[in-house]
Amino acid sequence: MNKKTHVGSTEASFMLGISEARVRRLLSQGRIKGATKQDRVWMIPLYEGMPVVIAGHRGPKGTWYKRPRQVETCVVINQQTIASNTKNNQNEPPIVVKQGKHSHQCHQLDIKGPCRLVYTPDGVTIIAEPHVYQTFTED
Repeated sequence: MNKKTHVGSTEASFMLGISEARVRRLLSQGRIKGATKQDRVWMIPLYEGMPVVIAGHRGPKGTWYKRPRQVETCVVINQQTIASNTKNNQNEPPIVVKQGKHSHQCHQLDIKGPCRLVYTPDGVTIIAEPHVYQTFTED
């Protein structure tokens, strides 16, 4: 498994649940543990999968996340997109991955472990090594 050891300011802001501007302000104040700037890019180290923010001395307690977020992930095969692709001879992505309030569309999805979900205009195939277990096609 390929674990990240460093992230940029954008990914750190998502992980901490605060704005990018707030992360940049914390970086300029030296309040993110071990962060270094390489050219124009901040490299923020991860400790147990999260950036560590050093608490300030004044004001209210910080509201950033201390542990990695656990977001529910759901994979949906959009039947309307498949029907539209068949009818209009298109190739729009019918696989939708929903993570929390975000949705991502794709043609192929690799799932950790020996499993892959693939859409082609001929149908959707679920492949688990070394056999194809199930194939869904349009009638």
